Amino acid sequence: MSDLIPKVLVVDDEQFNLDLIEEYLSEINVDVVCVDRGEKALSVLKKSPQLFSAVLLDRMMPGIDGIEVLEKIKEDEALSRIPVIMQTAKTGRENMLEGLKAGAHYYLSKPYDQQTLVAIVSTAIRDYELYVRMQTSLKQSAQTLEIMDKGTFSFKSLEEGRKLALLLANTCPNSEKVVLGLTELITNAVEHGNLGITYEEKSKLNADGGWESEILNRLSSPSYKDKYATVDFERKSSEITFTITDQGSGFDWHQYMEISPERAFDSHGRGIAMANSISFDKIQYQDGGTKVCVTVLYSE
Repeated sequence: MSDLIPKVLVVDDEQFNLDLIEEYLSEINVDVVCVDRGEKALSVLKKSPQLFSAVLLDRMMPGIDGIEVLEKIKEDEALSRIPVIMQTAKTGRENMLEGLKAGAHYYLSKPYDQQTLVAIVSTAIRDYELYVRMQTSLKQSAQTLEIMDKGTFSFKSLEEGRKLALLLANTCPNSEKVVLGLTELITNAVEHGNLGITYEEKSKLNADGGWESEILNRLSSPSYKDKYATVDFERKSSEITFTITDQGSGFDWHQYMEISPERAFDSHGRGIAMANSISFDKIQYQDGGTKVCVTVLYSE
C-alpha cells in the first residue's frame, strides 16, 4: 500500500461492525486496519505511530474500553495528535463530556449511515494531514521575524493564511502549538468571515465533499474576491500578540470557546476551542467577532 494513502485504525469487538465499517470506507481512498480489542489497538499504534491518520474507536469493549484507550493515546506524545473518532450508543450529556474531556474531538452515534461515517473520517484525516504538513513546514522554514517588533500582514486565501501562520509561529516559544491555533483562526477569518460560509453550510459541504471547491468558488466571486484579512503582530518584553481581523459580519464566539457535547457529532467546529486550550495563553474576541486578539507569554 502506498505511503500516500492514509491509514485508519478501526477498533471494535464486533466482527460484523468491523466488516461494515471497512465496506463503508471502501468508498474513499484509505487503508483500513481492523483490531477487535483496545489492547491490540494500543500495541499497533505504539509500534507504528506515524502510519495512522485517524482512529475510529468503539466506546464499549471488553478489557480496556474506548475511554481508557483514548486516554492512553492522548497521554503518549507520539500518538496524542492523531484524531480519535469515538463511536458510541451512549449519547447522554455526561457520557459525551467524559469522552470530550478525554480527548475525543469527533463523535459518531450508533447506528450511522455510510455518508455520515465517510464525512467524519474524511474530515479527521484532512485535519490531521494539514497538521502534519504544517509541522513539517515549520521545522523546515528558515523564515523568522527576529528583527521585527511590530508589523501588519494581509491575506486573502487559505494558502496565503497558512504560509503566514508558519512565518508568525516561528517567532514564538512552543511554535508547534502556536501554528495550530493561528492556522485555525486564520481559516475562520477566511471561510466564515470574509467568504460568509455559515456553520450549517460547512456541515453540508463537509458531508457532500464540496468544501474545498466552494472555498475556491467564493474566492473568485465578485462578491468576495476583493475581501482580505489582516494579522497585526507585536512583540513585547514578556509576550507576543497577534490580532486577526476579517471583513465579515461577525459571529457569536462564546459557544465555540469550548467543545460542546451538543456539537460533538458535527464534522467541524473545534478550531477555536483548540486554539483556546492548546495554542495561546489568552484569546479575546472584539468588534462582534470580526477581530480576535491572542497572546503568547514568554516562559519565565
